[in-house]
Amino acid sequence: MSTASPDARTRASLLAYLVPAVVAAVLVAPAAYAGTDTTFGTALTQFTNFLSGSGGKVITVLSLAGGIVGLASGRFSLGQVAVPVGTGVAAGTGVPIVTAMVTATI
Repeated sequence: MSTASPDARTRASLLAYLVPAVVAAVLVAPAAYAGTDTTFGTALTQFTNFLSGSGGKVITVLSLAGGIVGLASGRFSLGQVAVPVGTGVAAGTGVPIVTAMVTATI
């Protein structure tokens, strides 16, 4: 008769399968290098150009127009002013900041 609880036996059998799998994965895994993949380079360039150029300006103007319509309808809130300003700042300076954060320089 076994004195080990069912939880202890389950844990032991889980470790018996898990440990060899983890060791094998660590030994077989190839090295990953940041910045060497260009799979989405074209899409990133197009999206960056869109937000930095006329697309970012259009988004900002549409956001500002929505805020003005909200103000004209008689309901004033700080969000109607803050959202267009935040959108303009994000479209103008957000792209270079995010690009600088994710670009690896060694």
